[in-house]
Amino acid sequence: MIRKTFLNPQLMACALIAALMLPVVILTYTEHNPFWVALSALLLPLGFYTILAALSRRSGAMTWWAFPFIFFSAFQVVLSYLFGNSVVAADMFLNLTTTNTGEAGELLANIYPSVIAVFVIYLPLLYLATQHIISKVSLGDRMRRRMIIGGAATLLAGCITLFAGCYSEVRKTLRDEVFPINVAYNMALAISEAHKIANFHTTSEGFSFEAERDAEPEEREIYVMVIGEAARAASWQMYGYERETNPLLSQRDDIVLFRQITTQSNTTHKSVPLMLSSVHTSEHAELFRRKGMPALFKEAGFKTYFISNQVPQGAMIDHLAGDSDVVEYLPALQHDYSTVDALKRIIKEDRAERLLIILHTYGSHFSYHQRYPREWSHFTPDDDVAILRKNALMIRNAYDNSTLYTDYVLNSVIETLAAENACTAMLYCADHGEDLFDDVQGRFLHASPTTTYYQLHVASLAWFSPRYRELFPVKATAAHANAAAVATTHSLFHTMADVASIGSPYVLEGASLVSPHFDNSAKRYYLSDHNEAIELNEEIGIDAHQSSLLERAGVEL
Repeated sequence: MIRKTFLNPQLMACALIAALMLPVVILTYTEHNPFWVALSALLLPLGFYTILAALSRRSGAMTWWAFPFIFFSAFQVVLSYLFGNSVVAADMFLNLTTTNTGEAGELLANIYPSVIAVFVIYLPLLYLATQHIISKVSLGDRMRRRMIIGGAATLLAGCITLFAGCYSEVRKTLRDEVFPINVAYNMALAISEAHKIANFHTTSEGFSFEAERDAEPEEREIYVMVIGEAARAASWQMYGYERETNPLLSQRDDIVLFRQITTQSNTTHKSVPLMLSSVHTSEHAELFRRKGMPALFKEAGFKTYFISNQVPQGAMIDHLAGDSDVVEYLPALQHDYSTVDALKRIIKEDRAERLLIILHTYGSHFSYHQRYPREWSHFTPDDDVAILRKNALMIRNAYDNSTLYTDYVLNSVIETLAAENACTAMLYCADHGEDLFDDVQGRFLHASPTTTYYQLHVASLAWFSPRYRELFPVKATAAHANAAAVATTHSLFHTMADVASIGSPYVLEGASLVSPHFDNSAKRYYLSDHNEAIELNEEIGIDAHQSSLLERAGVEL
């Protein structure tokens, strides 16, 4: 009796439809779309999946043929667990190809409830389908006709709802809100983006910054850019956080803390290339034509180093870094102080008069517990635990310990440069921030298609040696004057070039934080998942709550 029930072809078809509709139902609940959009997003996939389930008489084989849809559905369920809302984004697909296996393993190990749920839902479905194939179970023609007619009617109703209720934004609704159409679109966009990245050296061949220096000290120059990872300003003591996460940096009186820097993207594979490039958020296509900061400094006569505590990922970061004279990826599983050791070694062994050294750190990248030595476990308990709201305190403790360790690393970089009899400076900025179950929304991590205050507002600071301040008093003074400037990570390239007195048609004085002519009237932009430059306001999903957090932090929209 039980075997007969499980080998019922109608049950198989219904189980397939239900499994595929699960993420659709979840998205209907989480996205809070207008009624007509939500109704269309329900009816269209329901009609399509009903027809799909009836296309073949072999119900088991049809389920396996539908495996791509099953995979996307499972992916979406995990994403909903992780971020609370939003569809599988183009950035998610790119993250699959640019995230190293160690990072992926750390994440999967900590989201096991969603992984288990996916296995419980979809593996039995595939097993049942296999049994149907073995037993040669067939779906009757009469039932198939009924399903196709019913599915077509539902699909038609969805189309009527779509065009009647969303007539002015049909394409946008399909692209953004109707699962799995939105996923297919995002996957195609990701493939296109990956192709552009792979061909970067061809599309940027022959590009020149036409770089010139407008000042050149008759002494050694060492300029360091430190790229942070997932360091949100909200968890830094220097930005008003109640915990002492910056005990060393907060005691220094020679630091310029940039208080209003927001990221151009909440994903590393987009944000870091934009930080290393002159390209404005609104010129994303130019990213694949222009070279980056290492190439600019080389043109200006600098010996360039790119030292990374992360592994090569095949992303734009690696291509831009590849123009450096020396690219060094440090051995895996080291903490960020290893970049300080590399800095000390370079300064000691390479006596070049002009040095640019870019340090790409691991910062506060998840899993936070892995980002610092055990002796830095100041906030406890900080065990490596599953991503669950009930574990929020331990997760926050581990994150704050990683920030505490970053404080030590940055202070060590400054002390290393200060010990040199040279003109030195350091610029630090994180690529994006992080959510840590901060409020009732229960958001966690970064790279979600809809961003938050905690992902947007990043930590950034500059340090100038006494000798640099003597030689370039106007730049040092301007940096202090621009401490509260309305800026994004777009300013980092231009600031670093200006620190080194490098001019170019592609270096903008109005975007430099060490320029007295910084343009405070420029609007902030954010790069959407579809690579569209959107003004930083409610259009990118910042609701009243997120706006209030930005205002409370002193970040002007």
